[in-house]
Amino acid sequence: MAEQISVKRLKAILGGSIGNLVEWYDWYAYSAFAIYFSASFFPKGNPTVQLLNTAGIFALGFLMRPLGGYIFGRVADRSGRKQSMTLSVLLMSLGSLVIALTPTYHAIGIVAPILLLSARLLQGLSVGGEYGVSATYLSEMATKNRRGFYSSFQYVTLIGGQLLALGIQLILQRLLLSEAQLLEWGWRIPFVFGAILSIVALYLRNNLEETQAFKSQKEHQSVRKGTIKELLKHPKAVIKVIGLTLGGTLAFYTYTTYMQKFLVNTVHLTKEQSTLMSFVTLLIFAALQPLFGALSDKIGRKPLLIGFGILGTVCTVPLLTTLSHTTSQWQAFFLLLAALIIVSGYTSINAIVKAELFPAQIRALGVGLPYALTVAIFGGTAEYIALWMKDWHHESYYYWYITICIFISLTVYVTMKDTKDNSSLNQDSDHKYN
Repeated sequence: MAEQISVKRLKAILGGSIGNLVEWYDWYAYSAFAIYFSASFFPKGNPTVQLLNTAGIFALGFLMRPLGGYIFGRVADRSGRKQSMTLSVLLMSLGSLVIALTPTYHAIGIVAPILLLSARLLQGLSVGGEYGVSATYLSEMATKNRRGFYSSFQYVTLIGGQLLALGIQLILQRLLLSEAQLLEWGWRIPFVFGAILSIVALYLRNNLEETQAFKSQKEHQSVRKGTIKELLKHPKAVIKVIGLTLGGTLAFYTYTTYMQKFLVNTVHLTKEQSTLMSFVTLLIFAALQPLFGALSDKIGRKPLLIGFGILGTVCTVPLLTTLSHTTSQWQAFFLLLAALIIVSGYTSINAIVKAELFPAQIRALGVGLPYALTVAIFGGTAEYIALWMKDWHHESYYYWYITICIFISLTVYVTMKDTKDNSSLNQDSDHKYN
C-alpha cells in the first residue's frame, strides 16, 4: 500500500510540474526570440530601442499577472487547484497561437503590435495564476519532511521552460535556419510549438489528483474561501510574501530573462554565443534547485534565504561590472554561473516558504496575488529598466538598483521566523497520500 501511495504522489508531482514547464515555455519563448522578431513589429530605431519596445510589452504582460493571481487563486481556493491550473493553460495556448499567426508591421501596420500586446496580456493573465496555484498544489502534495525538495520542482520546470525555449532557439540557429530566415519567419516556430505543447499540458492537468488539503477545507462551508476579505486577515503574511519576492524576482529575471540580451548588447557576444551560454548555465541552475530544496528540509528555509540576501547584496555590483567588461567567454560563463548559484538560495524554496504562510482556504490566493503584484512591479520591469539605463548611458545604476532591492529582502529574511518549523501546512488535515 505504501508503494502505491508513493506512486500516486509521484504522478501528482510529475503531472503538476510538467504542466508548469509547458506554461513557462510559452511565456519565455517571447523573451528568447525577441531579438529576432522585434524588428517585425517595431521596424524603426536602433536595436536597443527595438528591444525597449518588445521589453515594454513584456512588462505590460507582467501587469496582468496580479489580475491572473487574483482570478486563478480565487478559483483554486473555491473550486480546486486542478480546475484552476487547467484553465490557466488554455489561456496560455491561445496567447501563443495569436503571436504565431500575427502578421508583421509592414503587412498590417499598427494592428500588428496591438495584436502582439493582446496576446501577451492573455499570457500574463495565465502565468499570473500559474505560480500561486502550482506552488500551492506541489506543497500540499508533498510529505512534511520533503516539502522543500518537492516544491523545488516548480522552479526546475520553470527554468526548464526557459531551457526548452533556448534549446529550440539553438537548434534553429545552428542546424535548421539562417539568421535571415529566423528574422523573417523562423521566430514563429516556437510559438506554434508552444500552442501544441499546451494540448499536452491540458491532458496532464485534466488527469491530476486534487489535494487532500483542498478537499478537507471544502467541507467547511462556513469558511470564506479565496476572497480579498479573507486574505486581509493575514496582513503579516502578505507583507512577508512581498518582501520575500522583491529582491529575488529582480535577481532571477536579471540573470535569466534579461541576461541573454545583456550578453549581446553589453558583453558583445554573438546571438548564438549568448543563447548557448544561457542554455548551459540555466541547465546547471535547474539541477541545483532540488539540491537546495532538500538542504532546506534539513537545515531550514531561513539560512538559504539569508545566504542569498547577503551574497546578493555584496556581490551583485562586482559580478555585473566585471561581466560587462569581460572579453573572455569562459570568464563570462563562470560569472553568470556564480550569480545563478547565489540566486538558487531564493528560487529553490521561495514557493514553499510562501505556501507555508497561509491556511488552505486562502493559500493559492495568498501566495499568488501579492507575489504577482511584486513580480509585475520589479521582475516584469527588470529588462525594460536595464535597457533604459543602458540607452541613458548609466547602465551601472541598474546594478545598484538590484543590490538595494536584495538588501530590502534581506531585512525580511533576517526578521522572519523559519517557516519550516512554523508552517501553516502542518495545520491542514492529514494528506491523503501520507
